[in-house]
Amino acid sequence: MNVVTLATRLLRDFQGLGGILNATFAQLVAARGLGEAKAAQLHAALELGRRLAATQPEDRPEIRSPQDVDNLLGTEMSLLEQEQVRVILLDARNRVTRVHQVYKGTLNQAQVRIAEVLQPAVHDGCASIVLVHNHPSGDPTPSTQDVLLTAELCKAAGHLDIEVLDHIIIGRGRILSMKDAGVGFPKTAK
Repeated sequence: MNVVTLATRLLRDFQGLGGILNATFAQLVAARGLGEAKAAQLHAALELGRRLAATQPEDRPEIRSPQDVDNLLGTEMSLLEQEQVRVILLDARNRVTRVHQVYKGTLNQAQVRIAEVLQPAVHDGCASIVLVHNHPSGDPTPSTQDVLLTAELCKAAGHLDIEVLDHIIIGRGRILSMKDAGVGFPKTAK
C-alpha cells in the first residue's frame, strides 16, 4: 500500500490527526498496513511533534536587534555559496515562530515576489517579520534591487497589518541593517 493511501486510511480510521496523536503504540501496530517498524517511526514522529508544540513561547529566541538576527542566522548564511532569502516570522512579542526560506538564487541574485515573502506570515498570523538574505560576495552593501524590494515589502505588509522590523543583509563576517542604514524603509519607520 502506498504512503498516501495508508495515510488517508489512517486519518479515516482514527477520525483525523487528533485520533492518530492519541492512539497508543499497540493501536498503531494493529492498524492494517503498519507493522512495528512503521508504527514506531510514526509514534516517534508524533512524539517529536508533540514536544515541539509544547515548547513554551518564552523558550523561543527573540529578535530585538540586527545582532539577534546575526546570532540566529549569520554564521550559516555567511557561508552559503548562493544567495538565499529567508523570512523570520515573529509573534507579538518578537519571538521567532519559524524561519522560512523564500528563495535560493544564483551566485549573486535571487528573484523575490512580495506575495511569497508575506504568504507564510499571513498563514501563521504573524505580527511582524524580518527579511534576511546573504551576499555570497561577502559585501553586505544593499543593491538598488534590495532597496526597491524593501520599500515594496514594507508597503504591502502595511496593508496586511504586518510590520517589517528590518531587512538584514549578511556578508562574510559583517551584516547590514537596512532599517538602521535608512534605506528602503519609510522615513517614519526609525
